[in-house]
Amino acid sequence: MPLINNKVGDDGTVGKDKALVDGKALVDSLIKVVACYRVLATCVGGCTDSLQLRDELRQTREKAQRLAMAIRSHLTSHLRDKSLPEEQRKEMEILWVGFSSSLELFHVDMCKVFNMGDIFSLSKKETRVQNGLQGGGSEVAARALSVPDLNQPQSTSLPAEFESHERSTMEKDISQLDHMIDDMEMKVNVLRWMVEPHGPQYPDPLSSTDSASLLSVDEEQPGHQHLHQRRKLFVLLLLVAVVLVVATLSICIVFFS
Repeated sequence: MPLINNKVGDDGTVGKDKALVDGKALVDSLIKVVACYRVLATCVGGCTDSLQLRDELRQTREKAQRLAMAIRSHLTSHLRDKSLPEEQRKEMEILWVGFSSSLELFHVDMCKVFNMGDIFSLSKKETRVQNGLQGGGSEVAARALSVPDLNQPQSTSLPAEFESHERSTMEKDISQLDHMIDDMEMKVNVLRWMVEPHGPQYPDPLSSTDSASLLSVDEEQPGHQHLHQRRKLFVLLLLVAVVLVVATLSICIVFFS
């Protein structure tokens, strides 16, 4: 009987499973970094806007870009693999949708920071909006960058040509991200509306049938019926009192006019 070597197949399956796990970890990291960048972006132009905030935005943006490059290479190589099993392909497509959606949100936030930085210059403190926020985004940026703390004393003086250099860098980064999104759509054709997510489902809210049954149970209780009858009696007495008052006023007007 010929011997069949199953080790190669097992190694290939294990390798693809590891690739799926690595892809999930990368996409989850990108989602968290993009969320942190969005939080920091809301502070631009406000009373907490500062040189440190702009630097935290830059560091968070650079980390998101590095993650995006790694994820694009990872997912593209596997989704273009014709030998990828169907189940793993579906999982990879779900990751691809999450990845591309995060990139689009990241692109929107980068454009927002770019435009807001043009309106609210660091050199003009009087232009900032006093929105009442306190504290900076150091904790948020530290979480995005996976470092202990960024809340360290930094120079409060504005370096020469800082804003112009940062704006030119951001303009290039936005253009590169725009090109990356277009390139991704050309290389991998994943129709988002055809991808069906599957995972832990949240508990459904109370259905109409359950709510109706609860109402019927409440109405059947004796205390509830008694309270309902008292409300009806109160409304009836109120209507009678209003009618009497109106009739009395009409009689008074007839006799004294």
